[in-house]
Amino acid sequence: MSLRDHDRYVSVTMEFRCNLACVHCMIEGTMDRLQPASDEVFARILSEQRANRRWDGLVLTGSEITLRRDLPDLAERARAAGFSRVRIQTHGMHLARPGYARRLLDAGVNEYFVSVAGAGRDSHDRITAVAGAWDKMMAGMEILDADPDVRLLTNTVVTTLSYAELPAIVAHLAHLKRLVQMEFWTYWPMAERDDKGLMARHADILPHLRAAILAARALGRFVEVKNFPECLLADLGDALVNAQPMLVIDPAFWTEFDRNGFHQCPHRDTCGSTECLGLNTAYIERFGPETHELTPIPTPTAPIRGAVPP
Repeated sequence: MSLRDHDRYVSVTMEFRCNLACVHCMIEGTMDRLQPASDEVFARILSEQRANRRWDGLVLTGSEITLRRDLPDLAERARAAGFSRVRIQTHGMHLARPGYARRLLDAGVNEYFVSVAGAGRDSHDRITAVAGAWDKMMAGMEILDADPDVRLLTNTVVTTLSYAELPAIVAHLAHLKRLVQMEFWTYWPMAERDDKGLMARHADILPHLRAAILAARALGRFVEVKNFPECLLADLGDALVNAQPMLVIDPAFWTEFDRNGFHQCPHRDTCGSTECLGLNTAYIERFGPETHELTPIPTPTAPIRGAVPP
C-alpha cells in the first residue's frame, strides 16, 4: 500500500489536549470546546472495517494522541478489526519514555507521523514553547528507527519562523533509516487575517522548499507539500499533494476551517491544476492576489481519437 493512497486510510480525532504550545497551532482557540470522537464512533469504524475491509490504514490523531492512556488498547482493537497499518500523529516527545514506544509497537502501531517544528534544539523548542521537546522527540524517533517494521513520517509547518530551515531539517533527520516520507505544510490561520504574522510570502519560501524537496528525494524519501501554489513549484509540482484521508472529527471544526477561503487564485478559471488550492483569504489580505507571480498551468488536451503519436 502506497503512502499516497490517502483514500485507503481513515483518520479519527481521538484527543483534543496537548502539552506543547506551538505558536502555529491551528486549533489553539478551539481545543477547549471541540470533542474527541466517542468510543461509540470508534466502535462503528471498527465494525465497518471488520465487515467490509473498507480501509487498509487507520490514523489516530488529535492535538496530542499520546496523552490518551488507552492508546495501546485503541491500536490493538484496530489491528484486531483488520487494519494492517495503524498510524499515530504525534509531537513524539512521549516516545522517549522508557518502554512506551515498545508498548505501542507491541500493540500494533507501525506508522508514526511526527511533527518537526524546527532544525535543531533551539528553533524547535522555541516554536513549540517547551524546553527539551527536540531532544525527547529525536530520542523517540531513534528508538523507533531500530524496528524494521516501522514507517516514520514527519511534518513541518512552514511559517516565517521555519521556512529558511527546511533544508536543515532534512539534514538533521538524514540518519533515520525508517523515515520514508517528509511533509511540508504551508501555514494558514483558521481566520481571515494572519494576526500572528506567521505567513511567509511564497516567493520567500520557494528556494528553501525546493532545496528541501530535492534533498529529501536524494535520501530516497517521498515528499508531500501542502497548500502551496503548484505553478511556483514548476518541475517539482508533483510534490504538491493536498489530498488527505477521510477525517472523522467534531463537526464544529469545519465551521472554523471554512474561514480559510481557499481557491482564490486570480487564474483559477484558466488553470488546469486539479491539485492546487490557490490562495486563501488571510494570504491575500497580507500579500495581495499576486496575479503576476502566479501562472496558470495549461489544461491537458485530450488526444484526438485515432491519431497516431509521433
